[in-house]
Amino acid sequence: MAGDCTRHNRRAIADWLAARGRAGLLTIFCRPHVRLLVLIRENADPSVQRDLVRAFARLAPESADYEHDMEGADDMPAHIKAALTQTSLSIPVAGGRMALGTWQGVYLFEHRRAPHRREIALHYIGV
Repeated sequence: MAGDCTRHNRRAIADWLAARGRAGLLTIFCRPHVRLLVLIRENADPSVQRDLVRAFARLAPESADYEHDMEGADDMPAHIKAALTQTSLSIPVAGGRMALGTWQGVYLFEHRRAPHRREIALHYIGV
């Protein structure tokens, strides 16, 4: 099954953010490719992430007859999944911390089957 939804290291983001300010807006951007996405999702039950991966596999199966397959069977399904998600998101910052709810976590969702080198860029505007 292609795709992986993994919790990002919230501590690393929190430490980076703590050195910058108390209130504002944090933007998280995935680069250099569009097939790694960033999501805020349920953080308490890991079955939510597994179900999310299975749902995307049903929406864009690798076994479909796609014209675009230059990079393998998981390439076009990854493009479709990416069209339904996002490569960046903005999170309010309050008290020097991401203003996430109790059950929310930041996740990176890789739509390709094989491991790829991916990066995220963090940008903070605030006081």
